[in-house]
Amino acid sequence: MLTSPAAAPAGRREGAEAVAHRARRRTLALLTALAALLLVVLASLALGVRDINPAEVWRALTAPVAGFMDHDVVLEQRLPRTIVGLAAGVALGTAGTLIQGVTRNPIADPGLLGLNSGASLAVVCAVWLLGITSPIGYVWFAFLGAAAAAAIVFSVGRGQPVRLALVGAAVTALITPLITLVLLRDQQAFNLYRFWSVGSLTGRGLDTVTALWPFIVVGLVLAALLAHRLNMLALGDDVATALGQRVGTTRALAAVAIVLLAGTATSLAGPIALVGLVVPHAARRLVGTDYRWVMAIGALLGPVMLLTADVLGRLVLPRSELEAGVVAALLGAPVLVAVARSRNVVGA
Repeated sequence: MLTSPAAAPAGRREGAEAVAHRARRRTLALLTALAALLLVVLASLALGVRDINPAEVWRALTAPVAGFMDHDVVLEQRLPRTIVGLAAGVALGTAGTLIQGVTRNPIADPGLLGLNSGASLAVVCAVWLLGITSPIGYVWFAFLGAAAAAAIVFSVGRGQPVRLALVGAAVTALITPLITLVLLRDQQAFNLYRFWSVGSLTGRGLDTVTALWPFIVVGLVLAALLAHRLNMLALGDDVATALGQRVGTTRALAAVAIVLLAGTATSLAGPIALVGLVVPHAARRLVGTDYRWVMAIGALLGPVMLLTADVLGRLVLPRSELEAGVVAALLGAPVLVAVARSRNVVGA
């Protein structure tokens, strides 16, 4: 059947309009995510047991007055807490996007695949055996634990979405009693872990972020370089190979980036669950399935979710607070249930 000459230009116009609409939608989503991030950063600096006027927050950042209580609270307590939330949130959001893309599994995240458990076991062993209690000290052990868990899950799972989820659950089930055994043997490890394990942004100084930010940057650079490869990988291994992609290399580089990002985030804030699961789903809702955009939006929405959870945790209890990890789990659990109830839970 021949297409009329008039129909071809009309079809091209409709295609161009669709492309323009998609570009506007993605740009709007990016600007909205940036605005949300700025608002939640301001809320993190201003809100808490002691509410501080935004104008006073600005003066504390630009022209602090020594000894002024509001300025001291902003600079010494809330600014480090906010920067930790930004760093850990970016890392978790990007790591979750990478994991879901490389496994084609929409319920995958660092926690569900056992990486958080591996990092946690390594940290408590470092406290128990070596007496290391600072994030700067045990970050290397968090990397080692996350890397070991990732190696087991990816080697046994062999890239198959269902098998990866099952192996991740098995690794977590194996590691959890080992963590408990260490905690029962060492009071110092127990005292650190009972606070650290729920996920919190408090108790970390700017020196910790200063020591760890290079690992996040390297992980983010690797993730950005892999984004276009994830688009091809989403079509299946055979199609990706036919298009000239080295699937094994892609998964190996993704594993390195995931270990760097998830290990650093766990070292900074503890094993916070579900941020890496919820954020990629929200990003795909906003910008579609192009991983170059999903990765960018996810990197912004990660800290938005984590800092929002931290701010809500300060406000929900008078004169006290809930840790960010608890609130993030409460926010993310309904999304996990909704994803699990959907028809296409895992990729092929």
